Amino acid sequence: MFTTRPTLQGTFGMVSSTHWLASQSAMAVLEDGGNAYDAAVAAGFVLHVVEPHLNGPAGEVPIILAPAGGEVRVLCGQGVAPAGATIAHYRGLGLDLVPGTGPLAAAVPGAFDAWMLLLRDHGTKSLADVLKYAIGYAEDGHAPVERVGETVETVRELFETEWSSSADVYLPDGRPPRPGELFRNPALAATWKRLVAEAAEAAEAAEEAGVRREADAGREPGARDGGDRVAEIEAARRIWREGFIAEALVRQAARPTMDTSGERHSGTLTAADLAGWAASYEAPATYDWRGWTLCKAGPWSQGPVLLQQLALLPPELPRYGSAEYVHLLIEGCKLAMADREAWYGDAAEVPLEELLSEEYNAGRRALVGEKASYELRPGSPGGRAPRLSGHARVVAAGTAGEDGFDVAPVFDLPGRTNSARFLFLDEPRARDLFPEWD
Repeated sequence: MFTTRPTLQGTFGMVSSTHWLASQSAMAVLEDGGNAYDAAVAAGFVLHVVEPHLNGPAGEVPIILAPAGGEVRVLCGQGVAPAGATIAHYRGLGLDLVPGTGPLAAAVPGAFDAWMLLLRDHGTKSLADVLKYAIGYAEDGHAPVERVGETVETVRELFETEWSSSADVYLPDGRPPRPGELFRNPALAATWKRLVAEAAEAAEAAEEAGVRREADAGREPGARDGGDRVAEIEAARRIWREGFIAEALVRQAARPTMDTSGERHSGTLTAADLAGWAASYEAPATYDWRGWTLCKAGPWSQGPVLLQQLALLPPELPRYGSAEYVHLLIEGCKLAMADREAWYGDAAEVPLEELLSEEYNAGRRALVGEKASYELRPGSPGGRAPRLSGHARVVAAGTAGEDGFDVAPVFDLPGRTNSARFLFLDEPRARDLFPEWD
């Protein structure tokens, strides 16, 4: 088969990412004696600089890691919703829908702490060593990809009227970054420089005081020791959660800001939310297929969708690349995605074992016909009735966006949850549109 993408092989190490500068930085770490975890952290922070329209340190990150000779683990970098982000709070503001922009939509930032935990437990490099690449590209500049400027242009008015500090960075001289022109983010570079300096000072002060490093009790089995390195990373985590960065995050969340509701609102993120959450390790969701064990993040992500797609495949597959082969994969994807809509989440128990069982998927597999399906068809694992959001029902009915119903209804689920689960529809209107919903 002809391809323009040659097979790549490495004798020393290999890196793959969505941006060449991140890959280049990670290879530099490997060539400097770092391990794969050091390289991954360095690449992650460079991506925050060169692909700011896609990710950032205050976002989230699911990480799957496989230490040599150890068990596969998932590092959850998905922050929860702030404690004050309740349905009652949003309704008290007169809102039927959580705004898609602004501080009311924010979850507790998860990415930074997850990257730090990975570096602490499995890396070998210092905080300064892995952040220097991101600092360099932020301070000295890089040539942005086209999508950065295009994305900034879509939010120009919001930046200019509401997010002036973002306008200072992303609209220098009144225009967005352009491909081929050097683009800098000095504010981010200064933030990381200050973080590194304060973390080093805090670690030195703790060492002089003879304070035992608090990281020792909570580290993964087989994690590396690093002396001052570990102390600096722990100090950086505290600074993010309780220091100058936390103060800035809370200050920004408290500032009334225009959002998609057409009004200005303050967010719900507090200092207690930041101080009370930390990234954590967990076992992966797994599925055995043709001699391989595939691992994904749990159903708080959409990772298990791939496992369900594999479970839906019959023992014998059509010829690779044939119309029948493509049809089978697409229809299986639809069924797995429908189950995602009905069952995945982090506020209630997800019946993942049943969703991946042979008995359940044999029944689901029978739904794949000769023609493409246009229906949203979630299953009923263990006899449970599927529960779909109003948004999913509207999209399935082909009426998304009509009469403002392109939203999801309230599900008063127990426990705390990701911000995405707080999309809701005014209950009387939801019941008018979907009488069967309860």
